[in-house]
Amino acid sequence: MSLVGRLLHREDLHSLAAPYALDALEPGERRRFEKHLKDCDRCAEEVRELTEDAVRLAFSAAAPPPLAMRDRVLAAVRATPQEPAPGQERVPNLPPHVWGAQPPPPRRRPRPLFVPFATATAAAALVVASLFAVQADRTQNRLDAEQAQSREIAHVLAATDARATSYKDAQGRSIGAVASVSEGQAVVTLSGYGTPSNGRVHQLWLMRPRVQPRSLGLFEADTPLVATGLSRSATSLAVTVEPAGGSAQPTSQPVVQLALKSVGFGE
Repeated sequence: MSLVGRLLHREDLHSLAAPYALDALEPGERRRFEKHLKDCDRCAEEVRELTEDAVRLAFSAAAPPPLAMRDRVLAAVRATPQEPAPGQERVPNLPPHVWGAQPPPPRRRPRPLFVPFATATAAAALVVASLFAVQADRTQNRLDAEQAQSREIAHVLAATDARATSYKDAQGRSIGAVASVSEGQAVVTLSGYGTPSNGRVHQLWLMRPRVQPRSLGLFEADTPLVATGLSRSATSLAVTVEPAGGSAQPTSQPVVQLALKSVGFGE
């Protein structure tokens, strides 16, 4: 599906990342989402981040008790009437003179059972609300980035000198580009090369005669990469596999290279 298509067509399964991270899905929804999760790197990353956020939020909400709390608790315990021990006969409420020097044992009031539960529920609700706020903020940031990228792509495609070129190897893997010399930009796509293992990435390089390669950015799955700052002397675009985060200079041989002469570069 094209980038614009992905912007217009958003599956509701992506919105289940936050409740899944909080174990708040019904069994049927959970199975459906886990099936989707196996093939969606975006949701897997979001679930991992949201789970980490939940832990951080829980720790950030925790606070050490006040220094005087222990004394207040002990004083409350001493002042709280106690129930008689099991099997002990309850003493009737008689006047003090009947007891002599020993007053009757006070009765213990029943402890409220639901106050701690209500407090825990409120804390959980706060964490859930915070996580949904975090997810909404991330979703908005991602949408803003994709919209900005779609505008850049449209700008390159609308250039009067925009021309396309591509290369496909014997295994059916391909690289393609729509480039504009006047804009010094190109929209580059990579297909069939998969995702490098061990957290490595595909990095795009601008190749020029007698000049060190210059990084043009990192590919993210099948998302087109908008390369900027292409000079007329550029001869090709090369893709290498690099450590996570990319490299200042290539550390491996290109897995594919695309000549730019047919689209007006290389002068």
